[in-house]
Amino acid sequence: MASKVSPEIRAKYTVTIGIECHVQFKTETKLFAGVANDARDAAPNTLISHICFGLPGALPVLNKEAVHLGIKAAFALGTRPQKYSAFDRKHYFYPDLPLGYQITQFTHPIIRGGSLTIDVDGEQKTIRIHEAHLEADAGKSTHPAGTNYSLVDLNRAGTPLLEIVSEPDMHTAADAKAYAKELYLRMRYADVSDCNLYYGNMRFDVNVSVSKTDVLGTRTETKNLNSFKAVEKAVEYEVNRQIERLEKGEQIIQETRGWDDAKQVTFSQRSKEDAHDYRYFPDPDLPPIELDDALIDAVAGEMPVMPDEWRRRLSGLGLDVSQTDSLLEGELDSAEVSYLLLIEEVIDQKDFAKALANWFVNLEIPLRNDETARINGDLTNQNRLRMYRAVFELVKTNKLSSSNAKVLLTKLLAGPEVADIEDFAKQHNLIQESDEGELAKVVAKVIEENPKAAEDVKAGEMKAIGFLVGQVMKHTQGRANPGVVQQIIKTQLGL
Repeated sequence: MASKVSPEIRAKYTVTIGIECHVQFKTETKLFAGVANDARDAAPNTLISHICFGLPGALPVLNKEAVHLGIKAAFALGTRPQKYSAFDRKHYFYPDLPLGYQITQFTHPIIRGGSLTIDVDGEQKTIRIHEAHLEADAGKSTHPAGTNYSLVDLNRAGTPLLEIVSEPDMHTAADAKAYAKELYLRMRYADVSDCNLYYGNMRFDVNVSVSKTDVLGTRTETKNLNSFKAVEKAVEYEVNRQIERLEKGEQIIQETRGWDDAKQVTFSQRSKEDAHDYRYFPDPDLPPIELDDALIDAVAGEMPVMPDEWRRRLSGLGLDVSQTDSLLEGELDSAEVSYLLLIEEVIDQKDFAKALANWFVNLEIPLRNDETARINGDLTNQNRLRMYRAVFELVKTNKLSSSNAKVLLTKLLAGPEVADIEDFAKQHNLIQESDEGELAKVVAKVIEENPKAAEDVKAGEMKAIGFLVGQVMKHTQGRANPGVVQQIIKTQLGL
């Protein structure tokens, strides 16, 4: 197992990372066959046809919707689709590929160029896209433990994929993880894929090389990573392993490697092929794809607001990167409410908009992800906005503490709609007590019960005043206004 190299040795090397990401399109049928595309709950080898088996005379027919999603993906990657693209045959032999070749795009991909921006520790970095091409997935081989045979399931054969190939613009494991997460968001917002990592809707192949010079080192490709953490850890491991070998005077072998998630290590699978090994040539059974401007512009009009634009719109609220990302991800996980549209509706009311964003991030989105919590599914967006605004006004006028605001919102989100939210808060003893006359009586009692703390405050040890405030809060069951309480304490102690 590779050990972590020292920072001094690590600084001698330039790390270069590129990522190939396979995105499974959410079409109803496969790329070239009229067979259902969702194999999650299907028994092995039930979603198949003569085309999936590669039987003699089987002719592929291109799925029009896959092209439509490819156009959307181009816009999501910050570019326009190519007007002309074409399919090629990529030859290799493996049991889960009965055709003996994969139908893909090599010479003329549907997407060229594009870029996306990532944030790593507050630094903005642009990662360029080299290209993205349509291709048909292979089947799936499984190797049952303790047996000497393999099983092949062709349900996945022919699934439409978009392979997105980055330029080698990443140089740390954190870069790679951030890029993978941003790709996930872009593809989800464009609605071209479910991007379910567990089911393999999105998979990452990570190319890593290290070098002491400007010439790129020999790269390895770690395939089929299905989590952002795995991308990060695989890069970290490969960087350490390669540097360790080079420091010992050993060579790096260009190869395909796998990732053992349990052991957190990469392992050798096979030597890495070059393009000429695949004997690419144009597929004679498929005509090229030719797109006109009218179609491309029509699809452009379908595009929703993308994550980078949402970040720009939210930038004036002073949210940190993690809060913004929580909103972007939370938006995808809820069909009932659009957090981003609600914030945008009040974006010119900065204080309320920021409070709303914080409550979404720290309260409602976590509640929605908690299977034991309950949220009223009938709460409309406008009623939700009214509810949050009422609570915000109670906090703003010091009638409600920030902690009790969360308690109140939790109750309001779970139950039926409430007409008078302030009255509801009173019924649950959540409204702050700000009556100075009543609070003065409690403060006097607390000072009498805690003479030592009172003397400490008089002697200038102002930390002790926090203890006295806490005692008042305890006596009032948390309803006292702490600011008012502190002032009364100082007055009664002659400060």
